[in-house]
Amino acid sequence: MHAENNGPSRPRRNIWRILGWGGAVALILTPLVAMQFTTEVNWDETDFIVAAIIFGILGGLIEFAVRLSSNWYFRLGSMFAVLAGFMVIWSNLAVGMIGNEDNPTNLWFGLVLLIAIAGSIASRFRRRILPQAMLVAGIVQINIGVFAGILGNDARGGRFTIVLSVAWLISSLLFWLANRSAQTKS
Repeated sequence: MHAENNGPSRPRRNIWRILGWGGAVALILTPLVAMQFTTEVNWDETDFIVAAIIFGILGGLIEFAVRLSSNWYFRLGSMFAVLAGFMVIWSNLAVGMIGNEDNPTNLWFGLVLLIAIAGSIASRFRRRILPQAMLVAGIVQINIGVFAGILGNDARGGRFTIVLSVAWLISSLLFWLANRSAQTKS
């Protein structure tokens, strides 16, 4: 005999999902708390709206990636790619990666995002093309850091740019491992 549960089914809660969205809310609220204790943080309503939109898109993209594949390499590769894109956007909006946020050189980072997004769309979010797209995005970002930053007029910004490009390279490696693990299962 099997016991039947005729009561309403409870949705299964995923601790990672709760931590992810809770972390996003905490990050958005951090400047609000900081503004109570210092004048160095001075966000207005627009800053909070932009942050909420960016974190909403970030969380949505991660949720999308998790639903696309049960392969952990693919999921982690997707998360690194999304976080790399986030860091490029956030850094440029906040202070600029090369010089300040008004430096036109920072527009070159749009090319990095375009490569990553176009590669993802071209691959239809499948594993085949993603390693190459993220590798190219990382290499382009490194080149921007070297030529515009270090060889240009902002060595600090150039080094910062190169360090952030490591996330694209890690993403590429994880997508490559996802391909490899999928091939060994076939």
